[in-house]
Amino acid sequence: MDYGFATKCIYGNGKDYDKDKTGAISFPIYQTATYAHPEVGKSTGFDYSRLQNPTRQQAEKIVASLEGGIDALAFSTGMAAITAMMELFRPGDHLITDADLYGGSRRLFDHVNKKNGILFSHIDCSTEKLEDYIQENTKAIFIETPTNPMMNVVDIRKVSKIAKAQDILLIVDNTFMSPYFQKPLELGADIVIHSGTKFLGGHNDTLAGFTVTNSRQISDKLRFLIKTVGSGLSPFDSWLIIRGIKTLPIRMEKAQENAKALVEYLLSEPRVKKVYYPGIPGSKGHEVCKVQASGFGSMLTFEVESRELALHILKSTKLIPFAESLGGTETLLTYPVTQTHADVPEEVRIKNGLTDRILRLSAGIEDKNDLIADLRQAISSFA
Repeated sequence: MDYGFATKCIYGNGKDYDKDKTGAISFPIYQTATYAHPEVGKSTGFDYSRLQNPTRQQAEKIVASLEGGIDALAFSTGMAAITAMMELFRPGDHLITDADLYGGSRRLFDHVNKKNGILFSHIDCSTEKLEDYIQENTKAIFIETPTNPMMNVVDIRKVSKIAKAQDILLIVDNTFMSPYFQKPLELGADIVIHSGTKFLGGHNDTLAGFTVTNSRQISDKLRFLIKTVGSGLSPFDSWLIIRGIKTLPIRMEKAQENAKALVEYLLSEPRVKKVYYPGIPGSKGHEVCKVQASGFGSMLTFEVESRELALHILKSTKLIPFAESLGGTETLLTYPVTQTHADVPEEVRIKNGLTDRILRLSAGIEDKNDLIADLRQAISSFA
């Protein structure tokens, strides 16, 4: 039986807790490093927790079910997931990546993967002609949509057609939208990446990362890598992800509702010069997002009139914390130029539109009127 999305968030595609003879409703935390074997040549299915653990396996089954993949792998962080995925490539391989990516991804590509012989072209995948950048050694296209933090929307179906025509992989970081609003595999992606720390976990209390694929060949390669490099998610953190996903649909709806209310307020605020959110009618990417996603999400970025005002807001909010990360129950304000994108060269940031007047906001699930009032008092108190 194929369950609905909300049911899959709790059970995956089956009630696995029935296998636990205690009848526990909460899936158990198998806090063990190793497993006893009945005899030589026989196994319970688990040998050593670096290879696999029942709690991690359950988290992976649920995420694979939500994304519509044949397999998901749970890593210690989102960056660990991307690091392992990059081991699919060899020195001399070329990747096309979006210019406006999470700063940690760009740092990995430019300072680790490039050192190891991987070549990159960083372009605006939402506007530039990808075919002009494909080379004989191009092996993959890596995108986020919407991008972090400038909220550019990339047409996944369009990019997938280009990738498939050239026999190259399409990798989509789906962290900002989560599988609740967007399913890249259904749109033609080969690999989906998640920082599970964000919306999947949803409570700002753990770190996690996922790769999801509908290719058995890619799955086998990633399984070999995760057991070899030892970056799998721990049992307790896997349980936190399982618990967090149970409320994913409810949280995403409420957070999106709050984001829309905040966008409406910010658009009316004279000291806010620009709001970046794909849900704004007429904005760049709005129509594409409407077609490829079932919602616009709860991430937004806005530009204020000066750097001084941006810094004032960050120290003057009384409810909204100034913190890195996103996707949790708490609304968070982030200053990308000193936090998420501090290691991105200034000229690259400016070209992407990321100035010192830009703030990124992850809407949580608080009362929307309290959030609006907090931003209003922070902005109005600036002399």
